[in-house]
Amino acid sequence: MSIALGLLIVRLVVGLTFAGHGAQKLFGWFGGYGPKGTGGWMESVGIKPGVLMAVLSGLMELIGGLLFAAGLFTEVGAALIVLTMLGAIVKVHGKNGYWATSNGYEYNLMLIAVAVGVALIGAGAYSLDALIR
Repeated sequence: MSIALGLLIVRLVVGLTFAGHGAQKLFGWFGGYGPKGTGGWMESVGIKPGVLMAVLSGLMELIGGLLFAAGLFTEVGAALIVLTMLGAIVKVHGKNGYWATSNGYEYNLMLIAVAVGVALIGAGAYSLDALIR
C-alpha cells in the first residue's frame, strides 16, 4: 500500500503541475500569458512559429500532465512530459549548464527522471491503468 500511495503522490504533484503549466500557455490561467504571450517569448528565444509552438507545448503539458496524474496511459503521459522537457533543454536550458541557479537543465532532468521512473515502475494500484488492466 505504501508504494501505491507514494506513486499516487508523485503522479499527482508532477502531473497536475505539468497540467497547470499547459493551462498557463493555452488559456493564460494561473498567471500564464496564453498562446500569444508565450508565443512571443518563444519567438524571442528562436522557437518559431511562436504561437503554434506555444499551443503545441501547452497541449503536450496539459494532456501529458493529466494522463500522468490520473495514471491513465501513464507511459504516454510520461513520454509527453519527457518530450516537453527535452525541448526545454535543447532550446533554452542546455546552453546554461547543469545547475538551475544558472538557468540550467537540472530541474528538467529531474522531471525526466521522475517521468521515466514512474513509466518503468507503473502507475501503481491507485491509478486508472490499474483499474482498466
